[in-house]
Amino acid sequence: MLQISYETGLNYWFILGVISFLVLLKIPAPYGKFAKTNWGSWFFITIPSQLGWIIMEILSPIMVGYFFFIGPIEKSLASYVFFLLWAGHYFHRSIIYPFRQKNPAKMPFLIMLLALMFNVVNGSINGYHLGFIETYPSEYIYEWNFILGMILFISGAIINIKSDNILLRLRSNKTGYHIPNGFMYKYISYPNYLGEIIEWVAFAIMTWSLAGLSFAVWTIANLVPRAIAGHKWYNETFEDYPKDRKAILPYFF
Repeated sequence: MLQISYETGLNYWFILGVISFLVLLKIPAPYGKFAKTNWGSWFFITIPSQLGWIIMEILSPIMVGYFFFIGPIEKSLASYVFFLLWAGHYFHRSIIYPFRQKNPAKMPFLIMLLALMFNVVNGSINGYHLGFIETYPSEYIYEWNFILGMILFISGAIINIKSDNILLRLRSNKTGYHIPNGFMYKYISYPNYLGEIIEWVAFAIMTWSLAGLSFAVWTIANLVPRAIAGHKWYNETFEDYPKDRKAILPYFF
């Protein structure tokens, strides 16, 4: 019965991800370039973005770890690799990245709360899969999808972190928004988003699971509309913005 409820909830989670994608194509999430004071004051407060990043991101690995370790199924080397990849990504995102921010802006409390809720649900879904649903034998690490997924995950992490480093250096040296250059910014406006999408598509391939696929779908649903809106903003804001640069996928869009 519990597994049936889990699968039913997962189906609704996919549907909600698609709906979010359609909504965000029309209405960009109101933070960063698209911050709106009326959204920021919905709870009458904004918070330091560093604090917001820590709170909203740290719960994801906590939820994954909780369900992973209390789950009854036998854990293998492959299972621990999945957990460590997840924990490593979110350790960087919730601890390292926030403290590297220079001149951090305020974050609307509502945005932090929504992201926190997403991370709780998403972490629970994937942690439950790893702890209660799927047993991965030790020899699973030799499967083609595990190897391909590992290569893609590492590649996506490198793209994500290196792109973020460029933005962090740019923001530490200047105030306001400026055109990022170098590395994959030569081709697209949001290589940091592309890197993260690659990571979680890779995770879905590695785990070969609907839980992993749901995270990939949600990552695309969140980041692709924002990249499209941000790319349009760059072109409208900077007259000298490179015209051959795409939004998030080199040579395509």
